[in-house]
Amino acid sequence: MDNLLILERLDRLEKLLIGHKEVLTFDEACDYTGISRSYLYKLTASCIIPHSKPNGKMLFFEKKKLVEWLLQNKRKSKQDIESEALAYTLSNRR
Repeated sequence: MDNLLILERLDRLEKLLIGHKEVLTFDEACDYTGISRSYLYKLTASCIIPHSKPNGKMLFFEKKKLVEWLLQNKRKSKQDIESEALAYTLSNRR
């Protein structure tokens, strides 16, 4: 097998393993979120992203909280807005 192919398969396997963990290390959180190391350090230093430092050095992230943080400030689709408007109109008829 080609070395590049082996490395790609290993990368996919690592990502699959990360998918089953509940607590992620700093590097795993970078891979999982797609956020660069420097930006993730910036977010943790300013306490913008939820994280833990149980021993005062290593950073850990709860995957559930990372997902909640990533999905904050949702934007509704045009279809969602239209269906909410229709439901409101129908329920508030006089």
